[in-house]
Amino acid sequence: MSKRNEPKPKARVPQTNPHGIDLAFEDALGNLHETSQKTIAAILEAMGSGRDGSEPDKTSGPIILRQGAEYRLDSPGVIEFESGTSSPVSGSLPRDLPFGYHRLRTEASETPVDLIVSPGCCWLPPDLKTWGWAVQLYAARSGNSWGIGDFADLEALARWSARELGAGMMLVNPLSASSPIVPQQDSPYYPTSRAFLNLLYLHIEWIPGANSGTVADLESIARAGRELNGKRHIDRNAILQLKLRALDEIWSRFPGDPAFDSFCEERGESLALFATYCALAERHRSGWHSWPKEYAKPSNPAVQEFVRANKKRVQLYQWIQWLLDGQLARCSDYLALMQDLPIGVDPDGADAWIWQDILSLNASVGAPPDEFNTQGQNWGLPPYIPHRLRAVGYRPFRETIRAAFRHGGGLRIDHVMGLFRLFWIPKGVSAAEGAYVRYNSEEMLSIVAIESARAKAYVVGEDLGTVEERTREQLAAHRILSYRLLWFEKEHPREFPREALAAITTHDLPTVRGLWTGSDLAKLCRLGLKPNEEGTREIKERLRKMAHLEPGAAPEEVIESAYSVLSQAPSRILTAALDDAAAVDERPNIPATTAEKNPNWSIALPVPLEDLIQRDLPRKIARSLKRAGGVADRNSAPELT
Repeated sequence: MSKRNEPKPKARVPQTNPHGIDLAFEDALGNLHETSQKTIAAILEAMGSGRDGSEPDKTSGPIILRQGAEYRLDSPGVIEFESGTSSPVSGSLPRDLPFGYHRLRTEASETPVDLIVSPGCCWLPPDLKTWGWAVQLYAARSGNSWGIGDFADLEALARWSARELGAGMMLVNPLSASSPIVPQQDSPYYPTSRAFLNLLYLHIEWIPGANSGTVADLESIARAGRELNGKRHIDRNAILQLKLRALDEIWSRFPGDPAFDSFCEERGESLALFATYCALAERHRSGWHSWPKEYAKPSNPAVQEFVRANKKRVQLYQWIQWLLDGQLARCSDYLALMQDLPIGVDPDGADAWIWQDILSLNASVGAPPDEFNTQGQNWGLPPYIPHRLRAVGYRPFRETIRAAFRHGGGLRIDHVMGLFRLFWIPKGVSAAEGAYVRYNSEEMLSIVAIESARAKAYVVGEDLGTVEERTREQLAAHRILSYRLLWFEKEHPREFPREALAAITTHDLPTVRGLWTGSDLAKLCRLGLKPNEEGTREIKERLRKMAHLEPGAAPEEVIESAYSVLSQAPSRILTAALDDAAAVDERPNIPATTAEKNPNWSIALPVPLEDLIQRDLPRKIARSLKRAGGVADRNSAPELT
């Protein structure tokens, strides 16, 4: 998704219908657009409410409280804590309830309700001030990689960054799972599941039993994998096939492990359903919309019969997730890993199959028209239906957020405005005719705060683009850091806010070299994208003045100087793109292009990690950004109250 610095919308109180559909919205330039009756009717139908617009039941759903808040009961009852203990209550709920997910049974109700107690704000050490690389892991290959950067490469990067360069964190692209079929999805922002990990990142040689000599073909498979490093573009289809061949061999000799059994028990039904989806997708070589109808819903008897008949294959995919979880934990020993949470999932993937009654599969998320995208944008990701999400106690959202914090010291939430409102584009309606749908942001942020506090991990909200002022105020109140980019901000980084992550660029924007040499702009023109040439020249000139550069300065000098400028930001976290450390021309992704036009998310760094870590430029960048505060101590930081 493309983002840029835009004028602040005028302050107004949004008018919505009972389903949360905004009756009007302001575009990037502050122009007011009324939502048509056609669009409202189409969104209502996409929500499953029918075109009559019958009002959703807002009484069903959880009780969500901040610790210390008062809540009066209609009748006596019992709190069933998630710890397994219980306590009788009457009159009012105790103000010192532990934060977490509990159940409340009262005499006035036949069914218990979810009682969600939040600390109210995210975990954030008062002295946090650190820096780290922003890494596209798939691109960061070593000589031992199988055509793609993997968890062994991530560990090497983390160890080098922490021990030799003084980094305290590392932002990585979404590591979310893709379906185990070809063609593979290249974009990490279009996952099959946000709750599980991508098997392409497994380092096969780390798997117990892989090096025992009993796996006859492993060396030849590994050799074929390493040969893929000769290609600059990442061939995920070939990598998937090689890694699955190796995994099949090792799995056939797996003797069992109590730790694996415990992992399956801990991740429970979610893991079992995800593994079932993977086995079914593999069998039918497609996402779930193309399967026989008897497999359309996870609860169907045919699905249960498939699991019984294919138990070992389902267990294989549970085992793969156990391996991935252990390898990610190993990578997190050196610094705070910060995963990036995509805004949604593949409508044909695992999460959409599992949660199909909570998602609107007849609508997708996008963005309204602006001066650069006059027809609007459709990202093809199905949104949660607000009242249905609430009715299930936000369970899919809770599981997603918890998984994103797993073994992490931080979390970047892509398009964090989606916790407040999403631009819905129902089927049969163009992106230009979509409308915003509101969510209960306070309740969703309460869940983020619970998981942040449990993981002792800080949160960054990617708030680029059109952002309502009250959105930033609410994020700040929950201790969620803002996001600031040198390319977008008019002022010097010295003026950036303290409560923020500051960077020069993102995966959707030019690298420093690409901007300075003009290669990025030239490529956009060749692709017929009609880029904002005047705006690009303005950014380049602003950089030249801030960094006191001569017009003909060499790219590496410009990169070093740009990060010297960024280092003056008072922001708590600074990040440097690893692409800039490698002096790369190409950006990872060019929005509004397809794989046929541009190899988005598939361009490896031009040098292996072994060479990159010996170069001077990464060390120069690190010397500029290194600061006091380093790694946040997750054990000694004060608990939230």
